[in-house]
Amino acid sequence: MTKISNFIDARGPRFGALITTLVLATVLITESIWLLAFQTLVFAIGAFFGPSQTPYGLIYKKLVQPRLKSELIKEDSKPPQFAQFVGFIFAITALAGLILDINLVFQIATSFALFAAFLNAFFDFCLGCQMYLIIKRLITR
Repeated sequence: MTKISNFIDARGPRFGALITTLVLATVLITESIWLLAFQTLVFAIGAFFGPSQTPYGLIYKKLVQPRLKSELIKEDSKPPQFAQFVGFIFAITALAGLILDINLVFQIATSFALFAAFLNAFFDFCLGCQMYLIIKRLITR
């Protein structure tokens, strides 16, 4: 995964998770291959170039962040970038399930990604970020 910057506004990934939640809920209901392909691309951009480079990150940076009155909250970009990679894996799996007409694979993979995005958007709990920190601790032991 390529690192764009060491720190990002911590509120940006939560905003992106809100949009992701809406997109994935729509995908689950409509089984839209095009919307799922778009979300897979968003996850790929986040995974390989950083969450602030995704379309949702750019919307946040240009339209939302300038209107926020509170001070900038910085966080390391690596955990959210890893979370985007995990989302990418689930999305590509869901896309394969949809293309191959394996509906159960599509539903489970989409639901897992939706659940993780929902946790981040509504409870500020980034499951992928927590996974990153646990893996990092295990590796450095």
